[in-house]
Parts: sequence; C-alpha cells; structure tokens
Amino acid sequence: MRPTASILHLDLDAFFAAVEQRDKPSLRGKPVIVGGVGQRGVVSTASYEARAFGVRSAMPSHEARRRAPNAAFLSGRYDVYRQSSQIVMALLRELSPLVEPLSIDEAFVDLEAGGHDCRDLDALRALGQQLRADLFERTEGLTASVGIGSSKFIAKVGSEMAKPNGLLVVSPGSEVEVVSPLPARAVPGVGPVTMEKLERLGIKTVADLQRAEPAELVREVGRTWGEALHELAFARDDRPVSPHREAKSISIEDTFETDLTDRPELERTATRDAAIVADRLRRSGQFARTITLKVRLGDFTTWTRSRTLNGATDSTERIAQVARDLLAALDVREGVRLLGVGVANFTQAAQEELFDLEGDQVREQDVVTTSLEAPPVRVRGRGGWSPGSEVEHPDFGRGWVWGSGLGRVTVRFETRLTGVGPVRTFRTDDEALTRPEALLPMTWDSPAAEPVEA
Repeated sequence: MRPTASILHLDLDAFFAAVEQRDKPSLRGKPVIVGGVGQRGVVSTASYEARAFGVRSAMPSHEARRRAPNAAFLSGRYDVYRQSSQIVMALLRELSPLVEPLSIDEAFVDLEAGGHDCRDLDALRALGQQLRADLFERTEGLTASVGIGSSKFIAKVGSEMAKPNGLLVVSPGSEVEVVSPLPARAVPGVGPVTMEKLERLGIKTVADLQRAEPAELVREVGRTWGEALHELAFARDDRPVSPHREAKSISIEDTFETDLTDRPELERTATRDAAIVADRLRRSGQFARTITLKVRLGDFTTWTRSRTLNGATDSTERIAQVARDLLAALDVREGVRLLGVGVANFTQAAQEELFDLEGDQVREQDVVTTSLEAPPVRVRGRGGWSPGSEVEHPDFGRGWVWGSGLGRVTVRFETRLTGVGPVRTFRTDDEALTRPEALLPMTWDSPAAEPVEA
C-alpha cells in the first residue's frame, strides 16, 4: 500500500449495452441486454435499465427474458466494442506510461509514474473528473466509473462504489474503514468457492475477515491464500501496475439453439472458430503450442481435449486440423450443446518445422457440470441476421437488425449520428440488404494496442 492515492482504476459502465444504446438512438433509456439471444444463451452485459428488472451478467437468457420481456436482446458487435476500448486505453496512456488493461472495459493506471501530484486530493478529484469528461467526448457518449486509491484493491473498490458514472478518491489512512463493511467477495480473488469456505467460518464481510484468526484462514483455504486474505482484509496490497500483462489464452465458444449431432456441421463450426482464434493470435503477435477443444453435451457433461505441439503455430489450417482431430475422437451421438476452440502456451517464435504428430502430447479431461459456466461468446442459431447486427441498404443507408424470422428481416435505419430512424421489413434474401464493409469512424479513432484477451 502506497502513502499516496496514486493508482487509478477505470471501469466502463455496462460497456457492451452502453455502446449499443449510443449507436442505436431508439434504445437510449430503455432496457438492453447483450449476449446469447437464444433460449440457451447467456447474458454478457445488461444496461442499468435492464438491471432494474433483476437482469445480471451470466444469467441464462431465458431467465432474462422472463424478467425483462420488453428489453432489446442483441447478439453483440465485438469489433465496435474493441474500437471504443482502443480509444479509452489511448486516453489512459496520456495520463501515464504505466497502464494495465484488465479486460476490454477496465484498466489500472499508475498516476505517480505519469508525474501527477498524488498528495493533493483535490487535484486528483479534478483529474478524475476531467478524465471522465474526455472519455465521454472521445467515445461520443460512453461513461465510466473511476476510483483512485493507494493500491489496486482500493482503487477498484473506489470505482465499484462510484458506479454508475461516478468518481471516488479514497483518502490515504481511511482504507480499512472504507473496506470493512464490504462483502468478503469484494476482496480480489474471492470467488464462489472461496466464499463458500469463508461462510463456513461465519465470514460474510471484510470486517469478519479482519476479526478472523490467520491460522483459521490458512486451515480453510491454504497457507498462501489464507495469509493473503488476511493482508487484503486490512487493505495491504503492494501489487504494481503492470503494463505488459499478457493473455494466457485465446478462445471462442458456440452454444447451439438445439443439440447438434451432425458431425460435418460440428467440424465446420470448429474450423470457423479456429479461424477466428488464429486471427486473434496473429494480431497479438504470438504463437501457440497448445490447442484445446471443449465440447459440452446436452446433459452438461463437458469434455476438454488439449494437444500440446512439439512446435508453435499461428496457422489457421494447423489449429483447425488439430481441433477437428480432437473432435473426431469424441462420441457426439447424444448431441452437442456447446463447442469451443482455444489456444494457449504462447511463445514469441514459430517452430513449424518441428511439428510431429506422433510426438504431440494429448491431455484429456472429462468434467460433469451441474450449472452454466462462464458465458459463451456467441449463440449460433439458424438464421443469417443476428439481432443488433449492422446492415446497409442503398436507399435507406445504415441500420441494425431489429429481428428476423419466417423469411423476413426487420431493420431500423439509424446510427449514433442520425437520431431515431424508420423501421422497414425485407425478405431475408433481399440482395439490396448487405453488411457494411467498415465501421463508422469515431472522432477520436485510435490505433492503440488491442485490448487484452481473457
């Protein structure tokens, strides 16, 4: 923990949903839910208007529809989200050379490394307010919550307490008082498993953690984590801001509307996903030695197969072939609910010449799950027009898919620049309706580095 409030944490508010509301004027002020749009989908982000109905991230889409039946359910536009994220990360790098992106919508900033006077709390508040104003202008309407404190833990607590669209500077010396009433899950690294163990000890809040005996925590969660929990409960956190945080893996998953038993279709999905993963891998400037296939059956039995190569690759063909080979070894006659392809074990150089299929190592893992895990990236249906996706028409201009079915697609023609636009319906095979070749330019479009993959 530092003697000054010199670490800033920024978290974009309901990021995906906020981008959709910005770009679709007819949805502003209304409940918007981004994620899987089918019955098997999972909510990725819900606008604050949707959260008022109890909709939350990682909630099954069918439950979200029950709670907010009149909300707009959109499939997501990840290139657009990445565009706005780049603008935000570039703005943060104007404050300091030490910026640590945690994901596409949040980051830590070392203000001391940027030469700011971190002893002056009023100056820090002014800096935070100016940052939020600049962000709103450059992203053309997005908002963020900002926390500033003496450590990463305290800065993140500050941004959480400031939500939505607020700022909190935690004065040095007040950290323990600030964190004591918070739930124990506010401590970094405390997830459902750890929380269940802590509740067995009667620990529900950070104050309870502070009163717990260190030996008791060590006995329940292990020495390393138990000692760390005790330190964090008193806001003792010396983790530095690390600007070169690297992705540990890159992956994509598809959840299907109905269980798939057709092996050629599953192979096509694996090939398509491998191409997306390989593209992200190449853009990261890395090569992968481990390729993973994940298959979940209709009864939620989950199989994970990984092959570690003798070399490293960023080849679409190589990744796709390994994914198909791993799929070929699985019995999918009962039907596949989810399929995913991923890469890991990164290196900075390719070693294609060392590939030897006989020498590749295969790791297998069979897991039986009883509940949904992390939300998948996409939900694949049978139609060609996903709700929320961008379209273009020679007469009406650019717009977005309101909905489709029964051979028809309904489009609202509007952008963030036009105001609320008209609605028109077309045949799904209408050749005049096309997908735009490029994103709408942003006023502050930036070539900043790509956001970190999870």
